[in-house]
Amino acid sequence: MLKLTKKADYGLIAMRHLAQHADLGACSSKDLAEIYSMPQEALAKILQKLTKAGLLVSQYGTNGGYTLARDPRRISAFEVIRAIDGPLFITSCSTSHSDCDQSDRCTVREPLRKVSRSIEEVLNRLTIWEMTEPEPEAPPELVTLGWTSERAEQS
Repeated sequence: MLKLTKKADYGLIAMRHLAQHADLGACSSKDLAEIYSMPQEALAKILQKLTKAGLLVSQYGTNGGYTLARDPRRISAFEVIRAIDGPLFITSCSTSHSDCDQSDRCTVREPLRKVSRSIEEVLNRLTIWEMTEPEPEAPPELVTLGWTSERAEQS
Protein backbone atom coordinates (compact mmCIF):
# COMPACT_ATOMS: atom_id res chain seq x y z
CA MET A 1 0.00 0.00 0.00
CA LEU A 2 1.31 3.41 -0.94
CA LYS A 3 1.32 5.61 2.12
CA LEU A 4 2.85 8.97 3.04
CA THR A 5 5.13 9.02 6.04
CA LYS A 6 3.98 10.70 9.23
CA LYS A 7 6.70 13.31 8.66
CA ALA A 8 5.24 14.15 5.24
CA ASP A 9 1.76 14.37 6.80
CA TYR A 10 3.06 16.77 9.45
CA GLY A 11 4.86 18.86 6.84
CA LEU A 12 1.77 19.16 4.65
CA ILE A 13 -0.39 20.04 7.66
CA ALA A 14 2.06 22.76 8.70
CA MET A 15 2.32 24.17 5.18
CA ARG A 16 -1.47 24.22 4.85
CA HIS A 17 -1.79 26.03 8.18
CA LEU A 18 0.80 28.63 7.19
CA ALA A 19 -1.00 29.20 3.88
CA GLN A 20 -4.38 29.57 5.58
CA HIS A 21 -3.07 31.94 8.24
CA ALA A 22 -0.45 33.88 6.29
CA ASP A 23 -2.13 37.14 7.32
CA LEU A 24 -1.20 36.44 10.96
CA GLY A 25 2.53 36.40 10.24
CA ALA A 26 5.06 33.87 11.45
CA CYS A 27 4.00 30.82 13.43
CA SER A 28 6.36 28.94 15.74
CA SER A 29 6.92 25.20 15.63
CA LYS A 30 5.73 25.09 19.24
CA ASP A 31 2.39 26.70 18.34
CA LEU A 32 1.92 24.44 15.30
CA ALA A 33 2.73 21.36 17.38
CA GLU A 34 0.19 22.39 20.03
CA ILE A 35 -2.56 23.24 17.53
CA TYR A 36 -2.29 19.89 15.73
CA SER A 37 -1.08 17.68 18.61
CA MET A 38 2.20 16.83 16.90
CA PRO A 39 5.50 16.03 18.60
CA GLN A 40 7.26 19.40 18.77
CA GLU A 41 10.80 18.10 18.29
CA ALA A 42 9.84 16.11 15.20
CA LEU A 43 7.92 19.04 13.74
CA ALA A 44 10.85 21.40 14.35
CA LYS A 45 13.12 19.10 12.32
CA ILE A 46 10.55 18.89 9.53
CA LEU A 47 10.21 22.69 9.41
CA GLN A 48 14.00 23.01 9.27
CA LYS A 49 14.07 20.67 6.25
CA LEU A 50 11.36 22.74 4.56
CA THR A 51 13.36 25.90 5.26
CA LYS A 52 16.53 24.34 3.85
CA ALA A 53 14.55 23.36 0.72
CA GLY A 54 13.48 26.99 0.26
CA LEU A 55 9.80 26.36 0.99
CA LEU A 56 9.73 28.18 4.33
CA VAL A 57 11.46 31.20 5.80
CA SER A 58 12.40 31.13 9.47
CA GLN A 59 12.41 34.29 11.56
CA TYR A 60 14.13 34.60 14.90
CA GLY A 61 13.12 36.70 17.86
CA THR A 62 10.03 37.19 20.00
CA ASN A 63 7.71 37.27 16.98
CA GLY A 64 9.71 34.59 15.22
CA GLY A 65 8.54 31.44 13.58
CA TYR A 66 7.93 30.23 10.07
CA THR A 67 6.25 31.70 7.02
CA LEU A 68 5.90 30.39 3.48
CA ALA A 69 8.84 31.34 1.26
CA ARG A 70 6.56 31.91 -1.72
CA ASP A 71 2.96 32.02 -2.83
CA PRO A 72 1.13 28.81 -1.78
CA ARG A 73 -0.26 28.63 -5.34
CA ARG A 74 3.34 27.99 -6.44
CA ILE A 75 4.23 25.29 -3.89
CA SER A 76 3.26 21.74 -4.75
CA ALA A 77 2.53 18.90 -2.37
CA PHE A 78 5.25 16.96 -4.19
CA GLU A 79 7.87 19.61 -3.33
CA VAL A 80 6.93 19.35 0.34
CA ILE A 81 7.02 15.55 0.38
CA ARG A 82 10.32 15.41 -1.51
CA ALA A 83 11.91 17.97 0.84
CA ILE A 84 10.98 15.84 3.84
CA ASP A 85 11.30 12.26 2.58
CA GLY A 86 13.48 12.56 -0.50
CA PRO A 87 12.55 11.04 -3.86
CA LEU A 88 9.27 9.16 -4.13
CA PHE A 89 9.61 5.54 -5.25
CA ILE A 90 7.04 2.78 -5.26
CA THR A 91 9.60 0.00 -5.54
CA SER A 92 13.23 -0.29 -4.57
CA CYS A 93 14.17 -1.09 -8.17
CA SER A 94 13.07 2.35 -9.38
CA THR A 95 16.59 3.70 -9.15
CA SER A 96 18.97 0.80 -9.61
CA HIS A 97 18.74 -2.70 -10.96
CA SER A 98 21.92 -4.08 -9.45
CA ASP A 99 20.35 -4.80 -6.03
CA CYS A 100 17.62 -7.03 -7.41
CA ASP A 101 18.00 -10.70 -8.29
CA GLN A 102 14.95 -10.42 -10.54
CA SER A 103 16.09 -7.49 -12.71
CA ASP A 104 16.76 -9.69 -15.77
CA ARG A 105 13.32 -11.30 -15.56
CA CYS A 106 11.28 -8.46 -14.10
CA THR A 107 8.00 -7.78 -15.85
CA VAL A 108 6.58 -5.09 -13.53
CA ARG A 109 9.38 -2.50 -13.29
CA GLU A 110 8.19 -0.36 -16.20
CA PRO A 111 4.49 -0.46 -15.31
CA LEU A 112 5.38 0.51 -11.73
CA ARG A 113 7.57 3.36 -12.98
CA LYS A 114 4.54 4.63 -14.90
CA VAL A 115 2.46 4.49 -11.73
CA SER A 116 5.18 6.34 -9.83
CA ARG A 117 5.37 9.04 -12.52
CA SER A 118 1.57 9.41 -12.47
CA ILE A 119 1.56 9.86 -8.71
CA GLU A 120 4.34 12.44 -8.97
CA GLU A 121 2.38 14.33 -11.63
CA VAL A 122 -0.75 14.44 -9.46
CA LEU A 123 1.24 15.61 -6.42
CA ASN A 124 3.03 18.21 -8.56
CA ARG A 125 -0.32 19.62 -9.70
CA LEU A 126 -1.75 19.77 -6.17
CA THR A 127 -0.74 23.07 -4.59
CA ILE A 128 -0.68 23.99 -0.93
CA TRP A 129 -3.25 26.67 -1.78
CA GLU A 130 -5.63 24.03 -3.16
CA MET A 131 -5.22 22.10 0.06
CA THR A 132 -6.66 25.07 1.98
CA GLU A 133 -9.94 24.94 0.06
CA PRO A 134 -12.83 23.34 1.94
CA GLU A 135 -13.79 19.84 0.87
CA PRO A 136 -16.76 19.77 -1.47
CA GLU A 137 -19.95 18.25 -0.17
CA ALA A 138 -20.75 14.75 -1.39
CA PRO A 139 -23.26 14.71 -4.25
CA PRO A 140 -26.83 14.05 -2.98
CA GLU A 141 -27.00 10.66 -4.70
CA LEU A 142 -23.93 9.48 -2.74
CA VAL A 143 -25.33 10.78 0.56
CA THR A 144 -28.58 8.88 -0.17
CA LEU A 145 -26.55 5.71 -0.65
CA GLY A 146 -24.76 6.29 2.65
CA TRP A 147 -21.53 7.56 1.08
CA THR A 148 -19.64 10.44 2.63
CA SER A 149 -16.20 11.85 1.78
CA GLU A 150 -14.72 9.80 4.65
CA ARG A 151 -16.30 6.60 3.41
CA ALA A 152 -15.29 7.33 -0.18
CA GLU A 153 -11.67 7.75 0.98
CA GLN A 154 -11.77 4.37 2.72
CA SER A 155 -12.78 2.48 -0.40
